[in-house]
Formats: sequence, structure tokens, C-alpha cells
Amino acid sequence: MASAPGNYATLATLLLACFALAPTEGSTQQPPPVSHQHPAFSCDDVPAGAPRPAYGCFNIARVEELTLRDSVVYWFLYTFPTRSEAEAARTPTGVVVEEEGKVWLNELGRVAPRAQAGTLVARVGPLVLSPAPTYTAIYSYAVMLPGQRSRVHTHPGPEGWYVLAGEQCLETSVGVFRGRAGETVVVPGNVPMELYITGSTLRRALVVVVHDSRQPRGTPSAWIPPGACRQ
Repeated sequence: MASAPGNYATLATLLLACFALAPTEGSTQQPPPVSHQHPAFSCDDVPAGAPRPAYGCFNIARVEELTLRDSVVYWFLYTFPTRSEAEAARTPTGVVVEEEGKVWLNELGRVAPRAQAGTLVARVGPLVLSPAPTYTAIYSYAVMLPGQRSRVHTHPGPEGWYVLAGEQCLETSVGVFRGRAGETVVVPGNVPMELYITGSTLRRALVVVVHDSRQPRGTPSAWIPPGACRQ
């Protein structure tokens, strides 16, 4: 009987060790739920020369104080052999970016500008603009995993996508918009939305938002998506 306290102490020590070794939520032994792995994201500015995270949405170019004569425009997306050739073809509404090892010329207008040295990859639109003295066009590049999602938000102007790879689904208050590699997608301005990455492969896309220069690119929305993109 005198040895009982020592046995109890040994048993208590073993139990504590088992609890300490048991995997907990969020540990590497037991991955957290998808919603914890993929928090809602937004498109962020990245300083020139700064490293970018592996996944996310990154603002890569901005054209401000645009005076667009037409209330309906298109986003014309070209590739060029060299940056100098793309810059030579650029109009005052355009901007040149480099992503995925390619030189891209982005232009906004009712009709495609002449860009003889370039290859027209996509015409995204129509982008219907609300009346404004001037507009700002913000171009982004996004790399996301299946299951990642954006925050629920609204833009004061239309948003357009050219999907480079993978699949995406936009759930909005006016319907669902899906896109795959090689396809374009447009969501009107002032519509609450949530972007959700579908499929089983990495999704990459080029994006533009054209909005009244007096307003921010986007704002959070209290609208709650029913979950159609997850079905």
C-alpha cells in the first residue's frame, strides 16, 4: 500500500504526456479546416522590387485621370515580343506590364487600337461605366489555390478578368459568373461579389477594375453569399 502514491504519480505523468503529444487543431499533424487555411483576401499594392507572396492578388499597374469618351468600353489585351515594341504601340489609355514571362499591353476603348507588332489575346467586356469626370484603371495579377476566396466586396466600376489557368467562380447579388483558362469574365460595377477558386489546379488571371477616380477601388460589403460557387 505504501507504493500506491508513487504509482498514481507515474500514471498521472503518462496521461499528461499523452495529452501533450496529441495533435491539436491547427497543428501540422491535423490540418485546420479550409476556411482557416485560406482566409479571405483582397488585391494589394506591392512596392516595386519587393518580393510577392506565392499566392494572392497583386496590383501591378495603375492609369489615373483617364478621360473616356464612351460609357461602354472594352479591355484589349495584347502580347508583344519586347517591352520597347509594346511601349511604342501604347496609347494614352494604355499601360505595359510583364507577367508570366510575357510582355502585355493593356488598352481601354470602344474599338481595338492598331498594334501591328502585337498579338491580340483577348477582348474583355463590355465594361459599362457610370458617368464620371475621370476614371482610374487598376490592373492586377492573381495566383490562387482551389478553395481560396476573396472578401465580400463591391467595386464602384466594372471588373474584368482574363483567366490564364485554372477555374474561378464569382458569386454576386445578380448571379453567378464562371470562367476557365482562356475565357473572360465581367461583373458590373456596384454589385456585391465574392470570388471563389474552383477546380483542382492553380488559378492565374489578369484583372482590371475601371472606376470613378474620386472613389476607392473597392469597399467591403455586408452581403452574404448563399454559397452557389461551392456547390
